[in-house]
Amino acid sequence: MNILLTNDDGISSPGINKLAEVLRSKGTYNIYILAPDSDRSGISNGLSIMSNPIKINEVSNQSWSCSGFPADCVILAALGALPFKPDIVVSGINSGANIGLDILYSGTAAAARQGTLMGLPSIALSLAGKENYNWDMAAAYCAEHLDELLKMWKNDIFINVNIPNIQSSPGGMAITWPAKKHYNDSISVFKGPGNRNWAYLVPEKSTIEAEDGSDWDAVLKNLVSVSPVYVYPVTRS
Repeated sequence: MNILLTNDDGISSPGINKLAEVLRSKGTYNIYILAPDSDRSGISNGLSIMSNPIKINEVSNQSWSCSGFPADCVILAALGALPFKPDIVVSGINSGANIGLDILYSGTAAAARQGTLMGLPSIALSLAGKENYNWDMAAAYCAEHLDELLKMWKNDIFINVNIPNIQSSPGGMAITWPAKKHYNDSISVFKGPGNRNWAYLVPEKSTIEAEDGSDWDAVLKNLVSVSPVYVYPVTRS
């Protein structure tokens, strides 16, 4: 069985490389990496392959980088651009949580979404926090519980996983739903060359409602949040 590891933090991210190291040491799956050549955070399900050819570079044995986005990586691997085809897509481990509405913007989540759209069991992995990430703990936990997480996959969902950033192993898993997250960002506009208007985002601290049963509630309780996320609009008769 072949696993494609990808992410939105880029090929040099410690999260993807530590996870690959731990998974390869177990020898259960064939582990391949195809990830963006630099940070593509916040790109969501963007596809550069729709308008531009993508450059692919072999980084090391069974590891490649490319000039595309996370979803491009899944498409390239699934459609035969590399010497393997994936049976499973694992995206991450991301630097920082993907909680609530983050799953709409996250390239990490988008890669797992694209995998499911292509019929591949797909998981997005994120490690909460902003610094001093416990990569060894997170990678070991993911590797140990990978088969359990894969069993939760269905052909119309991907599995979004958030791991609390603690030194010891988390206290357990909780099946959750995305919390209500509110972004409090603003825009700054200034005059640039040629008297043109330029604008950039001014990030502010977001607020999250830690309702019981939500992904953020689980992470705050030092539990691993596991959210099944539909890739199609849910309709009911």
